[in-house]
Amino acid sequence: MTADLLGDAERRMLKAIEALKQDLAAIRTGRASLALIERITVDYYGAPTPINQVASVSVPEARLLVIQPWDKKMLVDIEKAIQKSDLGINPNNDGQVIRLNVPPMNEERRRDLVKTLHKKLDEHKVAVRNVRRDIQDKLRDREKKKEVSEDELKRSTEKLQKLTDRYIDEMDKVGKTKEQEILEV
Repeated sequence: MTADLLGDAERRMLKAIEALKQDLAAIRTGRASLALIERITVDYYGAPTPINQVASVSVPEARLLVIQPWDKKMLVDIEKAIQKSDLGINPNNDGQVIRLNVPPMNEERRRDLVKTLHKKLDEHKVAVRNVRRDIQDKLRDREKKKEVSEDELKRSTEKLQKLTDRYIDEMDKVGKTKEQEILEV
């Protein structure tokens, strides 16, 4: 009777982990990564379009991103979009391609990024806990309507807590991995 609610909780918590991974991928680590520009959009004939849908993006070196637009007229628009983003990297446009040199980060910048990482991690943990609270409320409602017994409510709540703990631990692992990446010199 409560398996549907627990399945829903697991799906929603899994989505929260995926969202966390996407958020953390956009945090700069000192190495070039396609994820750095994944969320940057450029105005392409009136529609906001991700850069990787109007250009080929490659990482030829550890600290270099090369963006080669399929339409040369897009060079200036892509350059402006990168400058407007909060990436903190100045694009070099040579008329053919845009090069993004990812500078090595100083210790202070690394610490700031770690703080940002922890803030994002906490936001996503709150999302998982909100899922838990929502499912707990639904379980209590079913118990009040006599659709589930008190014992079943207790068992389901314990399963829900174990599920929550598992996903919070998974988020911590993802966060620790990213933190090591940021602090790596």
